[in-house]
Order: sequence, then C-alpha cells, then structure tokens
Amino acid sequence: MQGMADLPERAPSLPAIWAVLGTVPDPEIPVISIVELGIVRAVEWIDHRLVVRVTPTYSGCPATALINTLIREALGGLGIRDVDLVEALAPPWSTDWIAPEARVRLREFGIAPPHVVGARVDVTGISPLRRAQVVVPCPLCGSENTQLIAQFGSTACKAQYRCDACREPFDYFKPH
Repeated sequence: MQGMADLPERAPSLPAIWAVLGTVPDPEIPVISIVELGIVRAVEWIDHRLVVRVTPTYSGCPATALINTLIREALGGLGIRDVDLVEALAPPWSTDWIAPEARVRLREFGIAPPHVVGARVDVTGISPLRRAQVVVPCPLCGSENTQLIAQFGSTACKAQYRCDACREPFDYFKPH
C-alpha cells in the first residue's frame, strides 16, 4: 500500500473499497462475490489512482470483461472514477483461493465445491485419462454415489455429474 500522501483528497479507505468489491457477484455464480472467488488480488492507491489487481479464473474466461465492468460500476458508486484494472496472470488463479464461506454457498446453490488442490504439482489433471479419481459428493443429498457425465458443465470451469442416489444432475467446480 502506498503512503497517505499518494491518496486523493476524500478518497475512500481501502477497507471501504474491499467491502464494496465484496458485494460484486460473480456473473456465472451469483451466490459468491468476486472477492470470495479470489480473483481480486490486491487494491492500492498509487499516485492518486486506484489500482485493482484481478486474476481471471482462466485466460479465456468469457466473464472477464463483464467482471471488469462490474468492478468499475461498484467503485463508481464510491465516487472513484480513476481506476486501473491490472490483469495479474502470475501466479495463476487457483480454486484454493475460494473462501471457505463461498464453498458452503456453492454447495447450497447446488454446485459441488472444488477439492483443495494445495501447492503440489499434479500432472493428473492434464488429461482426463490420467485424472486422479476423486469422490464428488452430491450437493443436494450428500451422497458420494455420483458419476461424471461430462468433462464440461454449464461453464468450462465446471464438470457435469449425476447423483445415483437422488438421480439429480449437478455441476462440480473443477479444481485447478
């Protein structure tokens, strides 16, 4: 964070900025915010301009432009007009950055949250044929008797599963 001399007069505080960004829903999963998703990496005042560093979930994410628009609109509500949105690609976004409370809301929304990947290098995710087998509990009934239907669900970052207990299909947020 930069010193107080770098702040414009009557600038909103960083906690106020984080709070308003915490109200911006992810366009593809509106029950969690972009802050809870972990894509807002940093917020700081530099030379009287607000700099917001954002790491997209993946480089081809179709929601990135909309997320940037939503960030600008939310900050505009605080009176911030000069904002630099910086796309930070390193380190790459990880599902490990999803806040614990957001994982609970994903499950309540009917999306199985991702398993925690951790800091290890795991090549099993490179090919579906080498993918480690994981049990994906049904977010609706809790059964572990589920099966993969398709590698891609409602969005590219989710896989489609079906529960053999309650027979309902559901998305699984793929860990990466």
